[in-house]
Amino acid sequence: MLIPINSVFANKDKNTFIVALDGTGDYKSIQEAVTACGAFSSTEKKIFIKNGVYKEKVLIDSFHANISLIGESKEKTILTYDNHAGQNFIGTFTSYTLKILGDHIKIENLTVENSAGRVGQAVALHVEGDYFVASKCRLLGNQDTLYAAGNNSRQYFNECFISGTTDYIFGSATAVFDKCEIHSTTDSYITAANTPKESQFGFVFFDCVLTAEPDVKKVFLGRPWREYANVVFIRCFMGKHIVPEGWHNWDKPEKEKTTFFAEFGNTGPGADVSKRVKWAHSLTKSQLKEYVIDKIFKVESKWSFDSIEL
Repeated sequence: MLIPINSVFANKDKNTFIVALDGTGDYKSIQEAVTACGAFSSTEKKIFIKNGVYKEKVLIDSFHANISLIGESKEKTILTYDNHAGQNFIGTFTSYTLKILGDHIKIENLTVENSAGRVGQAVALHVEGDYFVASKCRLLGNQDTLYAAGNNSRQYFNECFISGTTDYIFGSATAVFDKCEIHSTTDSYITAANTPKESQFGFVFFDCVLTAEPDVKKVFLGRPWREYANVVFIRCFMGKHIVPEGWHNWDKPEKEKTTFFAEFGNTGPGADVSKRVKWAHSLTKSQLKEYVIDKIFKVESKWSFDSIEL
């Protein structure tokens, strides 16, 4: 969807900012616009970003709140950077292109990319804030593309395209992926969850499509980063690149007793559960009843999920 930028200009108010590389907006960089939103705002601030390639490292800090980043189009509004672990003083957790620590942050119609290449851990999007929503975004990288972090963080990804090589969706958050395309670019692992022991849910995929590059033939749905990793795929289409065993124990058999890797109602050549590892689960219909948005996110009155608007 293209955002009619001219109409944004016409209806602009003090809570709306325009970012444009050509100088026709309020700011030329996304970080400048985020900073201009101020601290602890109770009013939503909207940052409209015109098409362009924005090479910058953006931090939405913990004192920021109620900010929406809205691109003109997801294919042409690109936020990119190329940090990676092992580069100077950079590690996995500081390699991000976009890092979100604040609550009530939304992103829409954006490409967020780590362009470092296949050089090890290189995060595109790092989220720790609560009440996070990403809609119609492209998250591009290789190893560790999306770091869904924060033991108490709830994150919702709707109609997003997420691609990578190894463990490219990882972390401890409770995260729902709804109607997303999950695209593997090499033989490896999709998820690496480190779900806290006390969390009922980890990563939940609803109605997603699992695709791969033509030469990719051996991809696992996930492996446990920590002992209580929790990942579930429900009603997803799985391409032939998904291996029959489905899941991997990261060469630590003891984790088989504590992880919860499960599936229900999936289709496609990679969805046959008859040869799955014995310690994986197939959800029962009774268990499936727990997998609804309100229960997964433990929705409170201050975040009525049905009323999320982007």
